[in-house]
Amino acid sequence: MFSEVKQVFSSCFHVGIMNAAGAILFAKFLVYFGSFYPFMIENMTTELTMLGTGNATVTKCYNTCFTIKTGKNILLVDAGGGNGILGQLEKAGIAISEIHDMFVTHAHTDHILGAVWMVRIVMQKMLSGQYTGTFRVYGHDKVLEVLDWICRKLLPAKIVALIGSAVEFREVKDGETFEAGGLCLQCFDIASTKEKQFGFRTQLPDGQSFVCLGDEPYNVINRSYVENADWLLCEAFCLYEDREVFQPYKKHHSTALDAGRLAAELGVKNLVLYHTEDRNLDTRKQSYMREAAQAFSGTVYVPDDLERINI
Repeated sequence: MFSEVKQVFSSCFHVGIMNAAGAILFAKFLVYFGSFYPFMIENMTTELTMLGTGNATVTKCYNTCFTIKTGKNILLVDAGGGNGILGQLEKAGIAISEIHDMFVTHAHTDHILGAVWMVRIVMQKMLSGQYTGTFRVYGHDKVLEVLDWICRKLLPAKIVALIGSAVEFREVKDGETFEAGGLCLQCFDIASTKEKQFGFRTQLPDGQSFVCLGDEPYNVINRSYVENADWLLCEAFCLYEDREVFQPYKKHHSTALDAGRLAAELGVKNLVLYHTEDRNLDTRKQSYMREAAQAFSGTVYVPDDLERINI
C-alpha cells in the first residue's frame, strides 16, 4: 500500500498535477504515514495457531483447540482435555499472561477440562504478580455451569475466591454478538444432537469472514452464519473411505469428503479441517486434503498440532 501511494505521488508530480508546495505537503504525509504503516499492517494480520487437531480419544496429538491472534490480542478457543494445554501453549511460544479471553464451545471433556487448567494457572499467576488484567471465559449456560462447578470443587479456596472478579465467566446466548480477543464474535447454537454447543462467526481486521463450526456436522438452520465464509473451520472425524472403521455417522460426526461438499455448497473460500482421528498422522495432511478436494475447489488446510496459518 505504501509503495502504491508513493507511485501515485510520483506520477502526479511528473505530469504536473501537483505543484511544488503540494509536493512538500504530500511528502510530509508519506513520512508520517510510513511511520505508522508497519503498525497498521501488524494489526491487520491474523494468525491462527492450531494447538491441537485431534478428536476426544487421540493419543498421538492433542485435542482440538486453537488461538486467533490479531495484533496483540489473542483469543483461545477451547483448551483440550487436560493440562496438556499448558505444554501446547509453551511449545507455540504463546505466553499465558498474553491471553485474556477464552471461548469454550461445549462441555465435553476434551474441550472443557483444559479450560479448568487455564483458570487455575491464570489465577496462580495473578496471585504471584505474573498476570495483570482480567481473564474472561465465554460460553453458554451449560459450559459455565460445568466449569464453575469443577473449579469450585477442585481448586484451592484462594483461587476460587477470584472467580467473579479477576476471573469472569461470561454467558453468551444463541445469536448474541460480543467482543473477545479483539474481535467481534456472533455465536450460534450448532443444533448438536449430543451436547449443547456453540460455534461462532467473526470478521477479521482485514474484512475476511471466519467461521468455527465446533466439532459436529453443519446444520442447515445455520446457513446464514456459514454461507460465503472466507474461512471455515470444520470437523472431519475421518476419511470417507474409512467410515466403516471409525463409524463417524454413528458418533454424530462427518468426514473430509463431507466437509469438502459442504464448503463447495456454501461458497466457502478456505476450509480448515480438524478434530480428526490420529491413526496415520504422517499421511493425514495429504490424504484429507486429497479427499476434500474431490468435492471442493477452494484451498484446503489440514494442519498439524502447533501449525500456524497466516490469514
